[in-house]
Amino acid sequence: MKGLNPLLPVFLLIMLTTLTTISGKEPIRLTVDHDQRKQGEFFTVTLTGSFSEPTLYFIGHSYRMFRQTETSWRALVPVENLTPPSSYTLLVCTESREQQIPVTVIANNRAIQQITLDSTTANIKATEIEKSRITAALHTESKKKLFSGLFLRPVHGETSSLFGLKRSYNSGPVTSYHHGLDIAAPQGTPVQSTAKGIVILIGTLEDGFQVNGNTVIIDHGQGLTSVYLHLSNITVHEGQLVEAGEVIGNVGHTGISTAPHLHWGIYLYGTSVDPELFEGQTI
Repeated sequence: MKGLNPLLPVFLLIMLTTLTTISGKEPIRLTVDHDQRKQGEFFTVTLTGSFSEPTLYFIGHSYRMFRQTETSWRALVPVENLTPPSSYTLLVCTESREQQIPVTVIANNRAIQQITLDSTTANIKATEIEKSRITAALHTESKKKLFSGLFLRPVHGETSSLFGLKRSYNSGPVTSYHHGLDIAAPQGTPVQSTAKGIVILIGTLEDGFQVNGNTVIIDHGQGLTSVYLHLSNITVHEGQLVEAGEVIGNVGHTGISTAPHLHWGIYLYGTSVDPELFEGQTI
């Protein structure tokens, strides 16, 4: 047609593509990395094709999904260590639809660990400030993903206690489990951050951290935090950005501790998961 703008067909094609995407006709795809996980592990759930933030539900809890690209979202969904082995469902809701994926949780068959405490140590209880500050820090869900590359082992030394071991104190009943990985190392051994992040909690004996001792918690973004306990001293401050491998303190024997070691924990949305799943891995 005479006088037709030659750019009009291209413009109409762009508009049609945009309207198709906005109207929700772009395929929405939900995937999970594994269909079964052990207690203390996690599912990597990805949703693509949605501009709006979805919500994920798993075993009665809702989990925020974090944007990776313009239309893709991801959540690292923890399987709490005492979750009964069974079949479950991952449910993801967007503005326009719901999608479900069946998954299975299996037992990790961790043993019972007998721990002997002397009368002084056995009577130490976590203070309210210790419990409240740690709980708040572990539930940090900042949007920006700071971690990248391989997660590092924070201290050189042998593993002295695995994650997930059921615990009996002084031959009593099993009332808890080990929420992290213990690494035996000499007093004063440097401790490094497992990944890039922001220091969000510094707790000391003087602050009332009687059980965990001198404590550092780092936010790595998107619901992932790391914990370092029983330190002899701390070399970072709250609000500080630290790189993977940067020294944050030194191995100690503070709080409830039977020998110098580092307790290293990884938490997703405030739930502890096995740190060995991260060591040397890109998540």
